[in-house]
Amino acid sequence: MRAAICDMVTVARLLNLTMVVPELDKRSFWADPSNFGDIFDKNHFIDSLRDEVRIIKRVPKKLGHTSADAFEMPPVSWSNESYYLQQVLPLFDKYKVIHFNKTDARLANNGLSVELQRLRCRVNFQALKFTPQIEALGNKLVRILKEKGSFVALHLRYEMDMLAFSGCSHGCSEAEAFELKTMRYAYPWWREKELVSEERRSQGMCPLTPEETTLVLQALGFRKDTQIYIASGEIYGSERRLAALRAAFPRLVKKEMLLRPGDLQQFQNHSSQMAALDFMVSVASNIFIPTYDGNMAKLVEGHRRYLGFKKTIVPDRKKLVELIDLFQNKTLSWDEFAVAVRLAHVNRVGKPRYRNVIVDKPKEEEYFYANPHECLSNNK
Repeated sequence: MRAAICDMVTVARLLNLTMVVPELDKRSFWADPSNFGDIFDKNHFIDSLRDEVRIIKRVPKKLGHTSADAFEMPPVSWSNESYYLQQVLPLFDKYKVIHFNKTDARLANNGLSVELQRLRCRVNFQALKFTPQIEALGNKLVRILKEKGSFVALHLRYEMDMLAFSGCSHGCSEAEAFELKTMRYAYPWWREKELVSEERRSQGMCPLTPEETTLVLQALGFRKDTQIYIASGEIYGSERRLAALRAAFPRLVKKEMLLRPGDLQQFQNHSSQMAALDFMVSVASNIFIPTYDGNMAKLVEGHRRYLGFKKTIVPDRKKLVELIDLFQNKTLSWDEFAVAVRLAHVNRVGKPRYRNVIVDKPKEEEYFYANPHECLSNNK
């Protein structure tokens, strides 16, 4: 949501058009009924960008349109300025109101003017504040954690939908693997091609399992008394799959353990609002470690760079599963395994650097929001 909103504000600025406060997708797997104003501070969003883009709360009646009957189109993914100026802008002469019905990854990572790149950052880091209720509870979580010392935020992407979507079932029973495959085939936009779990894993395309994560954290040198906050939804397999991680790191906590039941009541059944709390804690943590490089992990990484290049360890999953298998079949000793894991992550800790560019392969490039170097100082 954050990335798409930032991109569309930037497109509106480029085309000198009025933007209507975005509508959020309510038809995804999570089916979250939250509106923009349930997650973000709408008035702050509009006011803080007043000198850049005119943003209104609804389509004016005089135009004779609502968002429901406006001309709909999905912009082409990873598009640059010329696409929007030459192909999209002329459409407004005909339709007056256009509803972009897909907005994720519709603006290029690279090749844009510095002015537009910095606007993307301004929207992300300054205009998109969470609601006062989310901010208050997120800050309370951070305060509770900090009172107990430093802490690691572990974005453990081992929820049922993540595994079904990615086609990954390593470590699951046959019944669980069947359940995940059944879920995958229940969603037409997930079943586009047959996926083989072990092939995906060897390619680094699967989230690390809780058991694999345990070995990686130990190899990286985290001690038994490390305070670890799990930033995620319900872990597939629940406490059974967390057993190894909890045994190795007894100070494992979740928001449900730190807050009173009444604190979370207003956010229950609103997955995006619950994720916003985890987002705040992850940004504030001493160290952030995602087990999968999804959108939230990338956005948190970028926020932490913006806040002074706070330490973010981004696991090299392809290398890690290779090392884990070698250790578990006794080809590598523990010491050899630990040294190899640490060496593989020396340069994966969120240090200043320019974003990687892959010419003519925008989907494979480093994501702008993970490393918005145009907006950061001390880049190398």
